[in-house]
Amino acid sequence: MSDTDLEHSHQNAPNRHERFRGDHPIVVEGLRTQFGEHVVHDDLDLKVNRGEILGVVGGSGTGKSVLMRAIIGLQQPTAGHIEIFGRSITNAEPDEEIGVRSRWGVLFQGGALFSTLTVGENVEVPLKQFYPEIGAELRREIARYKVMLSGLPEDAAAKYPSELSGGMKKRAGLARALALDPELLFLDEPTAGLDPIGAAKFDQLTRELKETLGLTVFLITHDLDTLYEICDRVAVLADKKVIAVGTIPELLETDHPWIDEYFNGPRGRAALASKERAR
Repeated sequence: MSDTDLEHSHQNAPNRHERFRGDHPIVVEGLRTQFGEHVVHDDLDLKVNRGEILGVVGGSGTGKSVLMRAIIGLQQPTAGHIEIFGRSITNAEPDEEIGVRSRWGVLFQGGALFSTLTVGENVEVPLKQFYPEIGAELRREIARYKVMLSGLPEDAAAKYPSELSGGMKKRAGLARALALDPELLFLDEPTAGLDPIGAAKFDQLTRELKETLGLTVFLITHDLDTLYEICDRVAVLADKKVIAVGTIPELLETDHPWIDEYFNGPRGRAALASKERAR
């Protein structure tokens, strides 16, 4: 595929909405989520700034993935209010909700690829769902472009997930998340299971895509290197809510035992030292 073809496919990728120009594409207020008697979040508030990479951290069981699923409509909250692009999704009509959903992309843990489809066909799934009028040839062009945008070779589009390494599966999942030219990108533990070199390359790709495409990124991670390298701010989940949001230096000034242990523990100190050596 030539550079001209890539540009042509990108220009023809679906984008039917004016891009959001407000300050906070994601606003969560008073969120409560629970499973039976087990309360995961209680009175949780969070605002995500447009154009930032927000890292979301917390101990096991604090509900990081549950929070993401609530924001994208896969988990119905018990109470509270969620706005995406200035529009409520907690009480949205089905047609309105679908319109908002077409403006974000999600990379789930492990990639969540359809094993019986090729990588290219996986990328085409959201295109078929939201824009069924697009012809097969253009759809394949767009899919090939997204595969290459994710850092995979063009021939990876014809491979099945079982033929890919763990890192390649992550990138294939990212290609599908980018299929609709999203404004919001949700990444759930994108570097989990990757070796340090692969994780660093994925971090670099995330930063490049954010800057090139003007994305806002909601990134769940436990990887301290990722937090130091690419996150503009970090939100900390503990005690069933977001207890602090800010840059890492700002978080280090807060008085909370989990934050202190997380960032000042051995791994936190090693990540900081690595960051300073890179400078």
